[in-house]
Amino acid sequence: MTKFINPLAPKMNRLTAKSSEIKGWVRELMDLSADTPLTIAELACRDAGCPDIETVIGVLEPGKPIVTIRVHGTMSDVTRADIENAANLGK
Repeated sequence: MTKFINPLAPKMNRLTAKSSEIKGWVRELMDLSADTPLTIAELACRDAGCPDIETVIGVLEPGKPIVTIRVHGTMSDVTRADIENAANLGK
């Protein structure tokens, strides 16, 4: 008997793990609760001198303006220090 593989189930991959790691850093650095919605996306960067891809993090705290953190580079290359620097969150 073969095991059924659901083709619609989300796939755990390196970017999913990295996304979770980045969200953890943002929550820690900004002292956010676990239920504060965060978004992470890799987008084409059109600014002069910017790498082709940038990682954009959205912090969607209810009742507050959306905070956008932009890190120049791919999601897989983002470090905790990159987020601190991009959001001026150095402690």
